[in-house]
This record gives sequence, structure tokens and C-alpha cells, in this order.
Amino acid sequence: MDAVSTTANIVTNSNLLLAVIIPLFGSVVVMTLRNNPNLREFVSFCSAALLLILVLSFTPAIMAGKCLVYPVFHLLPGLSITLRVDAFSMIFAVVSSSLWLIAVCYSMGYMRGLEEHAQTRFNACFALAIFGSIGVAMSDNLFTMYLFYEIVSICTYPLVGHHQDEEGYLGARKYIVYLTTTAKLFLLPAMILIYVLNGNLDFPHNIFTGMIPTDTKSWVVIMLYIFCLLGFTKNGVMPFHHWLPGAMVAPTPVSALLHAVAVVKVGVFCTTRAMLYVFGLNLMTRLNLGIPTAYYVSFTIIMASIIALSKDNLKMRLAYSTISQLSYIILGVAMLTPHSIQGGLIHIVNHAFAKITLFFVAGAIFVATRKKNISQMSGLGRSMPFTFGAFAIASLSMIGVPPVAGFVTKWYLLVGTMEAHQVGLLLVLIVSTVLNVGYFAPVVYSAFFGKRPEGEVETGIKEAPLTMVVPILIAATVTIIIGIYPNFMMQFVRAVTG
Repeated sequence: MDAVSTTANIVTNSNLLLAVIIPLFGSVVVMTLRNNPNLREFVSFCSAALLLILVLSFTPAIMAGKCLVYPVFHLLPGLSITLRVDAFSMIFAVVSSSLWLIAVCYSMGYMRGLEEHAQTRFNACFALAIFGSIGVAMSDNLFTMYLFYEIVSICTYPLVGHHQDEEGYLGARKYIVYLTTTAKLFLLPAMILIYVLNGNLDFPHNIFTGMIPTDTKSWVVIMLYIFCLLGFTKNGVMPFHHWLPGAMVAPTPVSALLHAVAVVKVGVFCTTRAMLYVFGLNLMTRLNLGIPTAYYVSFTIIMASIIALSKDNLKMRLAYSTISQLSYIILGVAMLTPHSIQGGLIHIVNHAFAKITLFFVAGAIFVATRKKNISQMSGLGRSMPFTFGAFAIASLSMIGVPPVAGFVTKWYLLVGTMEAHQVGLLLVLIVSTVLNVGYFAPVVYSAFFGKRPEGEVETGIKEAPLTMVVPILIAATVTIIIGIYPNFMMQFVRAVTG
């Protein structure tokens, strides 16, 4: 695994700082263009495109085995704000930057189609959320990652409460309270104690490498591990998951941001980064932390899927689907086998493109019909074939049907359960897949083959604006492409696992 880099492989690269600054600078420029909506969206698009190009430019160096770093400034011995790009960083950085580009185009059609207020604030906060996400992806140590993790929480708060009504304020308050309280209650003390025990928080040193977990120390390390698992509450693991369904009061582009691009992916990225780079495979194996974690998150996988079955509101069903699917990532890493880790990490990518497609579809349906509930969508697929066709593709990915992206995830995870000799976890994946079919298939079937509600005519409904439909089709197409040709992202995943 690339957790430990030799000095010869470490290259200082100032472009890392530029990558973090681009979305920050973009948000500042957007705020100055509140009176020019077209130029405002153009700046957002250009910022996203520049970020994606810059992130992709790191690929040759990373594939050559290099690790790019850029120290910003030092606070104390062993404590600094430093940026780092390795193979693990690239997984999340590529996803965040590419989906921001698609989301900018979609958001323009959605926000203008509904004539939403405060569009400048929306675009600025969206860019700031990406600023935090890229910072998390490119963090060289636990301290830097923690700072950017909190930035994501703060910058997405106005997006959750965008509508500025009672429901919006309630959802936003639950959102910020859950995320910041758990970070202060669990993460901050864990980070301080890790620093006291080791004298640094740097990932390249695999923080606990060399520590012999004697009887007197092992319980402290186990406690710190639990604190990290619970403290990164954006990962959606039960019981600290209630903020996520509550945040569905936000506009649909925000829901897509929360579930596919920034927030929840920040949570699982930080969680798995801590598992592999703070504690490490050897220590987790020695202290038997992996399999208990896998069974712990299995409860979330099953229960969230069962709850999703009961939800008629489409966004709420997708929210509980996200809670379940996120735990696949942690489950894969927790099994501590090469295939399971690869399956977990590639799901960061596969879930992102499929889930943003699903939420984009939910928004397109609302803009075109003002419908939110699945029971109202019977027959809509005949009037909105492109939209619901994309929904069907993304649903197949969530279920794990070839040749869509989710199949790659399920394949590696299933092989991982056999490598780990865990029949129980194999059954969890099978049951979860059946439940996935249970809450996605009826939506697709009803949309294409169901009867329209009494009194409605099909001729009065058409597809959402092209600025929404085109990003939906792009995201759905990428979901197919990375299912058939997964090698580009898998090269980073394999580099992580060695």
C-alpha cells in the first residue's frame, strides 16, 4: 500500500495549492457577479473545468509512483497544514472535480427553471463546498483533513437551509448540529491524543506504525479507532445518520452535492483514510478491528435499505439508499483483503456517478411536473423517456447489474468476503442486493408501464430543460463507461492496495 512513501518518490508541487485555490477563488468571483447571472454561471463552469484539468494533470506522476506534496505552513513540530496527492487522493479528487463540472450545468437549469432566490449565494457556497472537498482529498495529515472536513460542514449549511422556511431551518440545524458536535466530541479529542502518543499526525508515516499495542496501550488505540469511525459522521453510519434524510429539504442540486460529490464522500473518504493511513492494515489485523467494523456497518446496510422500501418521497428513498450504499465502502475496507479494499474504494467512484444521476432525475421530475412522490410518477416514463431511462441505468448500478459500474463494486466485495472467509458478510451483500431491487425496480416499472393518475393526460408533460437533461445523460453514460472500462480509476485503487 502507498501509505508510506520513500523520500525519493516525494515531489514538491505548488500546483496542489492552486488546485485547492481554484474553487475558493471561483466562489469569490461568483459573489461579485450577482447582477450578471450568465457570467456568474460561466465563471462557475470555467472554475470546475480548470480544476478537473489540473487534477487530471497529476495522473502521470502518480502512476509513476510519485507522491506530490506542498507544505503550506507549520504550526508545531509534527503538526502542519500540508497538501499531498497520492493514489488514494486521486480517487476522490477526480470524482469531486468531474462531478462539479456536471453539477454546475445542471444547477443552472434547475435554479432558473424554478426561479429560485439567492442563486449567487447558492453558486458561491457550492464552490466553497468543493474547496473543502478537494482540501480533504489532498490532505497530507489528519490535522489538515480535519480542518477541511469542518469547512465542508460550514459551507454546506447555507445550502441545506436554502429555502429559508421553517422546514429548511429545521433540516439545516439538525445537519450542522450532528456534523459539528460529533466532530468536536470524537474527532478533536482523538486527534489530540494521537498527536500526544506519536508526536505527529502525518499520513506518510502510517501514524501508528512502530507502536506495539501492549495490553496497556491497545485499549487506547481501540478507543481512538472507534472515535474516528464515529467522528466522521458524514459517512452516514447509524446511529448518527439522521442529519442526512433531514437535509433533503434542500434543493435537488444540493441533495446531489450532499450524496454524490462532497459531503458523504468526504465522510467515507476520511473514514477509510483513517483506517488505512492512521491505523494501518497490520495494526487493525493485530487488534481485530476489521471484521467487527464490517459487521457493525452491515447493520446500516440492511436497516437503511429496509427503511428505503417504506419511503414514497423519491428523494427520501434515495437518501436512505445513500446511507446503505456508503457503508459498502467501509465494509470493503474493513474486511482487510486486497479485493475487498479495492471494491470498497472503487465504490466511491461508482456510487458517486450513479447517485448524482438519480438525484438529478428527481430534480428534473420536480421541475417538469412538480411531483415529489413515487406514487405520483406512474406512467411518467412515457413522457420523460430520457430522464427515466437514465434513472433505470443508475438503478442498475446501485443494484450491481453488469455492465454498469455498480457491478464492479459488487464483484470485488463478493470476492473479498470469500478471501476473508466471511459467509455472514456474503449474505449481507446478497440480502442488500435483493433489497436494492425492491426499492428501485418498482419506480422504473411504474414509470414506464404504470397507468397515469386519473385525470392526468400524457400530452401535457415533457422533459425538463436541456440544461438538466444533458447532464443527466452524461452522468448516466459515464456510469456505463466505468462499468465496462473501469481501468482508469482502478489504476489508482490498485496503487493504494499495492
